[in-house]
Amino acid sequence: MDKLKCPSFFKCRGKEKVTVSSENFHVGENDENQDRGNWSKKSDYLLSMVGYAVGLGNVWRFPYLTYNNGGGAFLIPYAIMLALAGLPLFFLECSLGQFASLGPVSVWKILPLFQGVGITMVLISIFVTIYYNVIIAYSLYYLFASFQSELPWKTCSYWADQNCSRSPIVTHCNVSTIGVIIHVNKSWVDANNLTCINGSEVYQPGQLPSEQYWNKVALQRSSGLDETGEIVWYLALCLLLAWLIVGAALFKGIKSSGKVVYFTAIFPYLVLLILLIRGATLEGASKGISYYIGAQSNFTKLMEAEVWKDAATQIFYSLSVAWGGLVALSSYNKFNNNCYSDAIVVCLTNCLTSVFAGFAIFSILGHMAHISGQEVSQVVKSGFDLAFIAYPEALAQLPGGPFWSILFFFMLLTLGLDSQFASIETITTTIQDLFPKVMKKMRVPITLGCCLVLFLLGLVCVTQAGIYWVNLIDHFCAGWGILIAAILEIVGVIWIYGGNRFIKDIEMMIGAKRWIFWLWWRACWFAITPVLLIAIFIWSLVKFDRPDYGKIPYPDWGVALGWCMIIFCIIWIPIMAIIKIIQAKGNIFQRIVSCCRPASNWGPYLERHRGERYKDMADPKKETDHEIPTISGSGKPETRISSNF
Repeated sequence: MDKLKCPSFFKCRGKEKVTVSSENFHVGENDENQDRGNWSKKSDYLLSMVGYAVGLGNVWRFPYLTYNNGGGAFLIPYAIMLALAGLPLFFLECSLGQFASLGPVSVWKILPLFQGVGITMVLISIFVTIYYNVIIAYSLYYLFASFQSELPWKTCSYWADQNCSRSPIVTHCNVSTIGVIIHVNKSWVDANNLTCINGSEVYQPGQLPSEQYWNKVALQRSSGLDETGEIVWYLALCLLLAWLIVGAALFKGIKSSGKVVYFTAIFPYLVLLILLIRGATLEGASKGISYYIGAQSNFTKLMEAEVWKDAATQIFYSLSVAWGGLVALSSYNKFNNNCYSDAIVVCLTNCLTSVFAGFAIFSILGHMAHISGQEVSQVVKSGFDLAFIAYPEALAQLPGGPFWSILFFFMLLTLGLDSQFASIETITTTIQDLFPKVMKKMRVPITLGCCLVLFLLGLVCVTQAGIYWVNLIDHFCAGWGILIAAILEIVGVIWIYGGNRFIKDIEMMIGAKRWIFWLWWRACWFAITPVLLIAIFIWSLVKFDRPDYGKIPYPDWGVALGWCMIIFCIIWIPIMAIIKIIQAKGNIFQRIVSCCRPASNWGPYLERHRGERYKDMADPKKETDHEIPTISGSGKPETRISSNF
C-alpha cells in the first residue's frame, strides 16, 4: 500500500485508519479491541491475575489461620469455601468484565440501579492502594537495611532500652541482707552489688531486638493515633520509590504492566522454594511444620463455627473478589477467551500458594523456637508481627542472615507490587471508560497523576503514628464495604438481571455447555454463595471489636473516622440508585423497573460479537439512552427513551 496514503503508524483496512502508536500506544496492531486494547498474550493476563490474587495475606495471614484453626484440618473448610464462595464469585466477575469489555463502574450498564456498587468497589480500592503501598515501603526499608554485614536487629543496639532481650528478664528477687530476706527490685539489687537467692527470681518476657527495631527505628512509633508526630523521612522516600515503581510499570497500561508481572508474579515462588529448602535443613524445622499442618492437626476444630467463618473470610479476601480489579483486568481479554478455565487456574494457584508459603514460613519459625527453647506457639505471629518482627528475628539467627533477609523482603516487595499494579489499573480503567478520549491522549500524565495524588494522601501513613492509620484503614475499608459490594453484585447480576440470561452471555464467549455443566454454578450463584456472604457479613458485625494496634486502643474520634470512611464508600450505592430513578421517566414503579433492566447499549463491546441476541443494541462505545417500557393509550407496551446512562 502507498505509504503516503497510509503512514506506517496507521493500521489500514480499506478506508479505515486506526492509530496504533503515539497517542494510542497502549493499543497494539493485533488487538481485537482498537479502542481499549487487549492483553498482548494470554500469559500476561494470567500472571497479572495470579499476581493480583496472590498477595501479602498469602504469606502472613493464611499460615497463621491454619495453625490457629486446627492445622491440616483447616484445609477442609478452606477447600469447601473455595468451591462455594470464592470460585463462583471469581468466575462471575471475570465473565462480566470480559463480556462487556468495561471496568467495574461502566459494566453496571447491565443494571443501572446498581451502578453505585461499582463506585464503591473503586473507592475502596483507592483507600486500599494508599496503605498497601505503605506496606511495600516498609518492605523496601527492610530490604535496604539488610545490605549490611550483620542485620541491624540481630542484637540490642544503641536504640534499645532495658527491656530488650531474647530471654526473660528478672524484675524482682529475694536477697539476704543483715540476716533478713527481702523481696526487692532487680535494679536495686544490681545497684547495691547484691546477689539474688537462687530460685527466687521473678521473670517477665523481654522484647526481641527485632520488635524494638520495628517500633523504635523503622516506624519511630508514637504512643497512639492522637500523637501524629513527624513524617519519618526515610519511610517517605521509600513510599515515593514504591509509587515511582508502580507508575513506571503502568505508564503504558496493560502493555507495560503485563510484562513486569513476568518477574513480580514468578519471583516470589522462587524465593519461597529457596526459603523452604533452607528451612527444611534447619534443626527444629519438622517441629514447626508439625505445628502448622502435621501431627498437631485438630479435627475437633471443625465443630466450631469460627473456623468456618475464618475459612470463608480468608478465601473471599485472598481471591480479591469485589474489589473491581478482576472486572478491570478481564475487560482487556479478547471476547472468546476461555474465562472459565482461567478462573479455575488462578483460584487453585492462589490457594496452593497459601499452603506452600505456610511450609516455608513455619519451617524457619520451628528452627527459631528450637534455638530459643520455646514452643512454636510462642514465636508464631500474624500480620505485621510475622513479617517485620518474628520472621526477621528468625532470619537474624541464621548463618548468612543478611542474604536470607534480602531474599525475604524482596519477595514481600514483589508480592505487594503486582497486587498494587492491578489496583491502580482498576482506577485508570474506570477513568478510561468514563473519559475515553481524554485517556487516549493523556494516559501517561493521568496515570502518573493518580500515583502522585495517592502518594500525597499516603504521607499520613509514614508519620510516627502511621502504623495506626494503616491498621485503621485496613480494619474498616477492607471489611464490610467489600462484603456489601459482593452481596449486591451477585444479587444484581443473578437475581435481577437473571442468572440464566447471564449464563447465555457466558456461552456466547466460551461456547454452549450442557445443562449439567451449569448445575453447580446455578446452585452457588442463586443460593449458596449469597447466603454464605450474608452470614459472613452478619457474623462480622456481631463480632465487631474496636480496632487497636500493639494493645493500644484507638480513640473515639479514630473509630468514628473509620466508620466515616466506610460510609463514604458505600453511600454511593443508594445515591446512584436515587439519581437513576429520578432521571428515568414514568411513575415510580416504571422508573424502578426501567432501572432494573440493562441499558440499551449493554452487551459485547464490538459489533461482530453481538450475534442475534444483541444485534439491535446501541453502540456500547456511545452513552446512548436506555429504554423504558411505558403503556400506550391502547394498553399495549411501547418503548420510549429515557435519560443518558
